[in-house]
Amino acid sequence: MTETMGRRERKKAQTRQALADAALRLFLERGYDNVGVREVAEAADVSLATLFKHFAGKEALVFDEDEGREAALVAAVRDRAAGQSVIHALRDHLMQTYASRPGDDPGFAAYKELVESTPALREASDRMWRRHESALTAAIAEATGAPEDDIASAALARFALETLGLLRGRDDPPRMLGEVFALLENGWGHGPAGEASATGR
Repeated sequence: MTETMGRRERKKAQTRQALADAALRLFLERGYDNVGVREVAEAADVSLATLFKHFAGKEALVFDEDEGREAALVAAVRDRAAGQSVIHALRDHLMQTYASRPGDDPGFAAYKELVESTPALREASDRMWRRHESALTAAIAEATGAPEDDIASAALARFALETLGLLRGRDDPPRMLGEVFALLENGWGHGPAGEASATGR
């Protein structure tokens, strides 16, 4: 029974990946607005009904890892090691996230260009990050015993999520990620930039 379920889950994952790959290929070739979900289903050799079993709609085909990313963010806080602070857990998670990024891969660059050049996808991306931010805020507040509307929890969630964008195109991203989180943890006056500012340099 377990083996059967394992095969079934692998088949589902393969079908989902085939749909996401077919969608991205078509969207890049012809433009997001010029491709319909039926064409994506045909390109992946599945029925339209099967497509909708895996994806809620056309936008979801582009952001197919959305739910997994959010769950991983929340888990980084909720399932952190005993004695590890929330901010260190987030820092370590984002370090791993950055390390797994495609970097200069042309395919990833093309994907980013598709999202940024398509109004509907930009809006969907913004909504996705707002959801991630809300979920992460709730997880931080719960972990620290703060109220649900705690502004500090919301600020940490927002700044943490914006950090990866700050690293784009910079040298030595891991070091810079560490610097950003040191700033979040210790405050402006404790880092090199803060010291320079305090002395007027």
